[in-house]
Amino acid sequence: MHHPEIGHGLTTTKAPFIENAQNEGKTFIHQPYELYNENNQEAWRKLYALLHPKWEKYANKKFMEGIQSLCLNPDRIPELEEINAFLEPLTGFKAKAVSGYVPTYLFFDSLQHREFPTTVTIRDSNNLHYLPEPDIFHDIAGHVPMHTDRTFADVLVKFGSLAHIAAKRHAHIANAEEKLAKIRSNIQALSRFFWFSIEFGLMREGERICVYGSGLLSSAGEIEHCIESPCVQRYPFQLEWVINQAFEIDHFQSLLFVIDSFAHLYEEVGQLEQWLHEGKLDHVNPGEPKVSDADLQAFLEVKYER
Repeated sequence: MHHPEIGHGLTTTKAPFIENAQNEGKTFIHQPYELYNENNQEAWRKLYALLHPKWEKYANKKFMEGIQSLCLNPDRIPELEEINAFLEPLTGFKAKAVSGYVPTYLFFDSLQHREFPTTVTIRDSNNLHYLPEPDIFHDIAGHVPMHTDRTFADVLVKFGSLAHIAAKRHAHIANAEEKLAKIRSNIQALSRFFWFSIEFGLMREGERICVYGSGLLSSAGEIEHCIESPCVQRYPFQLEWVINQAFEIDHFQSLLFVIDSFAHLYEEVGQLEQWLHEGKLDHVNPGEPKVSDADLQAFLEVKYER
């Protein structure tokens, strides 16, 4: 079958297949593997070769075990079905192809159901360090190896359940302005927690500090910077700091938080859930990340059993 899109491949922001899916309102899609072109495969090869020695030096042990468990191929972009064949028997998680940005509620709710929304496009092989949005290397080589660990997988499931709790808590507030303000605050608190743990988290392993956050694990420059640079502040994970700390996505992070173990992170998610029930996430410090109207609307439209 002839595919007119194949010349364009599945390059981030330049893929007609993805554009069409988005125009049709499709969030969950299939991975059209035949559309990857040589530029796409070259991007994967270059990134893997660049990152692997840095993972060996800076990544946490569970991540390296996960890379082995998934049998990631350094030479070609993986098929999600292959990944899931290794992943599901370990923790019940599976990678699920998406057309791009997934609204916050849907993303968190997917985690609750042990599904990880996974981008299928890949950055341009001629500009590996520029990432306008998450790509398959960030998702599969950055996030998914961590999903092979049972405790970490349980962290994601428990965290994912908080979106539903947040939506349900405010459903009966009559004052629309008050309801929106509280939901916006809840979304910010949850997003900050996810950012400073799942995306940009550090972990203590014996005498050393290592990396478990996917944003760090998929960035050749930042994975080294976050451990070695004197410009980075590294503090023990403290929930009240994390939920009130704004972050920006377009530069190396200057403040990071360190957990002791994934069991420790699971406890922190439990604390986060308790604070959500108690209303302690209803008035967090404003600032980044901004919450879109679409994200707010998704929380308002949640159907739940009374």
